[in-house]
Amino acid sequence: EGPPAELIDQALVLWFPGPRSFTGEDVVELHTHGSRAVVAATLGALNSIRGLRLAEPGEFTRQAFSNGRMSLTEVEGLGDLINSDTEEQRKQALAQMEGVQRRVFEGWRETLLGSLAHTEALIDFGEDADDVTEAALSGAVSRVRSLRAEMAARLRDGERGEAVRDGVRLAILGPPNAGKSSLLNALAARDAAIVSPTA
Repeated sequence: EGPPAELIDQALVLWFPGPRSFTGEDVVELHTHGSRAVVAATLGALNSIRGLRLAEPGEFTRQAFSNGRMSLTEVEGLGDLINSDTEEQRKQALAQMEGVQRRVFEGWRETLLGSLAHTEALIDFGEDADDVTEAALSGAVSRVRSLRAEMAARLRDGERGEAVRDGVRLAILGPPNAGKSSLLNALAARDAAIVSPTA
C-alpha cells in the first residue's frame, strides 16, 4: 500500500494486440507530454509496478526478429534507417527494411533448391524415370550458372550500397581561393562549406 494515486498527465494510451504488433507480442504505448517532470513522474509510477522495466536499446527489434516478424536483413535495414543522414541512405534502408533484399535471397534459395532436387533425382533414379533426364540436369546447371553470375553482379554492386550507407571520405586539395569550397558545395548540392568572394 503506497501513497494515494495522483494525476501525472493527460496522455494517450495505445494498445497493440499480438501477434499483429511490431514485436508480435501484446504492446502498450504511452504518449505523454515530453517535459522532464512528466517523463520522470511517469517513469517513477511505472517503476513501482513489479516486473516492469525499461526496454534495452534494440530490444523491440530483437523481439520482432525472435517472433518471426522481421528477417535479419530487415533488422539491418531498420538499423540503417535509424542511422540514416541522407535521402539516399533513407531510401536504401527503407527498401531493405521492407524486405527487398530478403526476397532476392529467397529467390536464390528457391533456384538452388530446385536445381539440387533435379540433380539428386538424376543421381537417385537415373535412367529409370522418364522425367529425370540429362536435359533436366543441364537445365539445373544452366540455372546455377546464371544464379552465380547474378550473385557476382550483386556483390560488385554492393560496394555502391556500402558507399551510400557509410558515406565516402574525400579530401579536396588545392591552393587558397582555388574554389575547393565551391566544388564541395556543388558536389553536395547544398551549402556544406562557407564561401566568400573576399579572401
